[in-house]
Amino acid sequence: MEHTENKKQESMDNNQIAMKVSAVSIAINLILSVLKLIAGIVAHSGAMVSDAIHSASDVGSTLIVIVGVRLSGKQSDQEHPYGHERMECVSSIILSGLLLATGIGIGISGLENIVKSTSGKAIEIPGMLALIAAVVSIVVKEWMFWYTRGAAKKINSGALMADAWHHRSDAMSSVGAFVGIFGARMGYPILDPIASVVICLLIGKASIDIFRDAVDKMVDRSCDRQTEESIRRTVLSVEGVKRVDLLQTRLFGSKIYVDLEIAADGTQTLDEAHQIAEHVHHAIEHTFPDVKHCMVHVNPAE
Repeated sequence: MEHTENKKQESMDNNQIAMKVSAVSIAINLILSVLKLIAGIVAHSGAMVSDAIHSASDVGSTLIVIVGVRLSGKQSDQEHPYGHERMECVSSIILSGLLLATGIGIGISGLENIVKSTSGKAIEIPGMLALIAAVVSIVVKEWMFWYTRGAAKKINSGALMADAWHHRSDAMSSVGAFVGIFGARMGYPILDPIASVVICLLIGKASIDIFRDAVDKMVDRSCDRQTEESIRRTVLSVEGVKRVDLLQTRLFGSKIYVDLEIAADGTQTLDEAHQIAEHVHHAIEHTFPDVKHCMVHVNPAE
């Protein structure tokens, strides 16, 4: 009972961390979007205006994270006895799609500008204000990436990690804008669209990685070999366990389910065998915080 209450408290604490990070993200993105839009218009920089729109799109992605984390944190009910953790995977998949769409949009814009530049059409030279805005955006968005990434690792949130990479994509977009603006001011306007195409490829890879991770957690993929070996050692360290006959794990959103078959002395009473199973159950759930539930079956060692 106490362990269940601890799990509930941990879930509430994780939700509070996610909500705090999301609120900071929304506030900063709104401020950045306005500042970059003003800088883009005043300094005649199309790259900076596009970057401002990219930052504004991050607000929508963070709202998706909030919904996903809130839904995944709901307690089990009659219709969902195993909980709602997979809702966070759904949120991550949606975010990966938005990230990929953003990358493709940047890439298409870059290719169009490459064609425009090579065809002899003039590209407007942006002002210094746009260059300053790009530098500010790079610093702020890179900080947001590490801030959100740290929180995502702390609470093991796939959706929050996806949002962190969305911040990184915005930082890379700003790097592209900076290179393009700086290159244009130095007499090489084609650097802008070339940088955009490279950024498109980097963002595309990040979105694919996020999508694959979310899908793995939705299709009951097993834990990595190192985690399973750690679980096996923990089980064998419990007094009364002769061997591990079966160990199966499956990822369920950000949580892990463990199914075990252990061997114990067959001459023991049912109550004694049950006590060994209980000790194994508690050892697993206390040693591995991400384990939501552990099912233990006892076989006679003989």
